[in-house]
This record gives sequence, C-alpha cells and structure tokens, in this order.
Amino acid sequence: MKARVIAAAVAVGALSLAGCGSSSPSGSAAAKSCTTTIGMEGPLTGPVASLGQEQLHFAELAVANDNKANHTKISLVQGDTQLNPADATTVTKEFVSNSKMVAVVGPAGSQEVEAVGPLFARAGMAFISGSATDPSLTTSGKNPTFFRTVSNDNVQGPQDAHYIINTLKPKALMIVDDEESYSTDLVSIMIPIFKAAGIKVDHESVSQSVTDFSSLVAKITPAETVVVLPWQIAANAQQFGRDMAQEHKKAVIFGTDGLYSPGTFEIAGSYVSSFGPDIHTIPADASLVAQAQAKYGSFGTFGPPVYAATHVVDEAIAAVCKGGHAPTRANVLAAIKKTNESTSILGKPISFTAHGDPKNGQFFLFKINSKGTYNNIPY
Repeated sequence: MKARVIAAAVAVGALSLAGCGSSSPSGSAAAKSCTTTIGMEGPLTGPVASLGQEQLHFAELAVANDNKANHTKISLVQGDTQLNPADATTVTKEFVSNSKMVAVVGPAGSQEVEAVGPLFARAGMAFISGSATDPSLTTSGKNPTFFRTVSNDNVQGPQDAHYIINTLKPKALMIVDDEESYSTDLVSIMIPIFKAAGIKVDHESVSQSVTDFSSLVAKITPAETVVVLPWQIAANAQQFGRDMAQEHKKAVIFGTDGLYSPGTFEIAGSYVSSFGPDIHTIPADASLVAQAQAKYGSFGTFGPPVYAATHVVDEAIAAVCKGGHAPTRANVLAAIKKTNESTSILGKPISFTAHGDPKNGQFFLFKINSKGTYNNIPY
C-alpha cells in the first residue's frame, strides 16, 4: 500500500493577536496570525496500526490543547508509514515538498528515521520522534535536524540486561532479533553484558514477516530460562508465547518497547521494558489522562512521548510568533534546540543534548499478570 497523506486541520479556538502576535513594528501579518502546518509520520495502518493510531491521537490532542493555550493556528498533516522505510521515505518527500510545513513529529521506527534523516537534513526541517531509540541516529552525523523525546538503546540495553542477570538469574538464555535496526542494535548491546556475566547465549534472528515460530521455539532448551524479544510487533510476540505454551516451554519472555501493547501481548509472567511511562500513575497528568480516555479510549506508553514531541514543536512555533516572526523551518528548528521545559507529560523535564537526545533519559519496566494487566515495577 502506498503511504497516503491526509490533511487534518486541528486548529482549535479563536485567534488572539495578543497571545501570539508582536507589538514590534517589524512583525509581519503572518507572524501575528501564527498560522502554520506541521506533519506527523506514523504506522497508521499495517501490523502495528494500534500503536500508530495511539501516536496520532496524542499528536492531535497536543495540537488541539496547545492551539487553545497559545492562541495559535497549527494544522496537523498525517502520513502513514506502516513502519516501513520505503513508505516513510514517500511520506517525507511529500512533507518536504509542502512549503507550508515547518516541522514533523515522527517517524516511529529507528529504521524509518535512518531512511528519512538525510531528506529532512537537506530540507533543514526539524523532526522529533517519540519512539525511535537506535543510538546511531544521534551519533552518525547523518541526522542533524533529528530529536527524540525517548532515551536511546545505550540506556535501555544495559538496564534490561542487568535486570535479567540480577533478578531473573538465568544460566542460559535465548535472544532473538527481528532483523530491523532497532532490534539488532539492542541485541548487540545486551549480548556482551550477558556473556560477561557468564550466561550462555543463543542468538537467533527472525524476520518481522514470520508468524509461525514453532521451529524457533523448538530450539529453546530446558537450561534457557529466559527468552529476550526486543521486537517491534506485539502480535508476533503473542504468537511466540502461544507456540511456547503449545510446546510446553517454560522460559520467561522479556520484551521491549513494541511489546507494550495491552490486549495484544498478554503472556502472563512476561516482562516488557518501555521508553515511556504509564502516565495513568502520574498525578499531574490526571486531567490529560481523562481527556485522552474520553476522546480515544484506552492507551499505553506509545502516545505520551509523541504528545511530548508535538508539544515541543508547538511551543517552538509559539515562541517564534511571540518574537514577532513568521514560523519557518529555520527559526522553528532553532527554537526546538533551545527547548527547556521544566515539566512534561512524561513526568520529567525536557531539554536536548547537542545531538538531539533527551537529557536525563530513563526507561520503565512492566510485568504482565494473569489478567493481561501491565504492572509497573522498579528496575
């Protein structure tokens, strides 16, 4: 399916010149109106559509709330990437060619950011992901306009590996990558830590397109008491768990990020680490949680980091307008670099390193109970 871009105007509230305009004689009419467009790239259809839709909903919610608070008229244009680098490239080219668009939220996957980063760089357009965690995205030098509101794998990999070593205490384990950069990077970080702890590691690989894991499950030995699945598709992990049960394998599944999908991945006793917190447990977010639930229903950890990313873009645009200027790709990018939020939906401040990573990043750990409920537990 070709990625399709659908314009969705979400401007809310009447325009207030006092709120976003400028008293400066040099302030243009465009600056005073504070009207502009941003993009949102996400897997809105395809194998992880539920997560992509959650991200879209929170982007829409952020724009609506920020338009009301800042008296801006920001419109959101959505693009469906299906978690596919080729589709993300198609969407990005359309976004870059849209002269009204000043910044983008997304895309979701590290492999997608890797594909589109140079396109955004040439266009001088900022883009902020709420879920791409590959460390090389901010260290390769290929993505100078890239930012993220989640920590990278250099935080998650060691944190997860040491938890497995110290708490689950396996003598042997299986770790399976899904042949995408997000997964292979995490595996490359974790394996040396496991081996240094004296754990025997069976490293396997399987394509995201595979849906029958019986032959892979058959390789799990009685000594392997943990199976690590740093995957992006929760439905695949659910099937993997079902295949384990059918073959009477007792190993504990430890998954990451994409496996945080209540209602899809529900293997009791499994662990999932996530880049985002469960904001239901953050008292300051109570009204926002109620707003999101009333409008969109239940949600997990994928939406809030995208809300945070969208809010950063919205605040940068508002700052440009309040300075008496019309938003452009260049001045919005400059404003994003100066982001210094004392608090956020994620329960922590947001500011960026020179490379676009969030400062003071962290990950969160959950354990699934017999009812399929995800319970936050300490690392």
